[in-house]
Amino acid sequence: MTATVRIPTPLRTATGGSSTVEVEGSTVGEVLAALDVAHPGVAERIVDDSGRVRRFVNVFVDDEDIRFADDLATPVRPGATVSLIPAVAGGCRRPEPTCRTRPPRRRTCATCTTATTAG
Repeated sequence: MTATVRIPTPLRTATGGSSTVEVEGSTVGEVLAALDVAHPGVAERIVDDSGRVRRFVNVFVDDEDIRFADDLATPVRPGATVSLIPAVAGGCRRPEPTCRTRPPRRRTCATCTTATTAG
């Protein structure tokens, strides 16, 4: 069964710049194995040494997070889209409306390490 794997920008160097890759597999585990055969080294960036999806990578089959399904045993129907989404973190630790320490014309509070000027 063919599935389309959506590749995030940080992994595209391993896929020759491709944003999507078509592979065969009936489960997420099989899809990732086929992806690694087509593009060696990709799987080690998604799955750890114990065979589990790394905690900073989210994997979806269509719109379903595999962590709330059957993890790597989650079925992949023909024509499904498997999306690899790296976790994103950062930003202001305090909600903007309650942040009283931020200087004027700044988008983040004074305790944050990065700040940008409002424009």
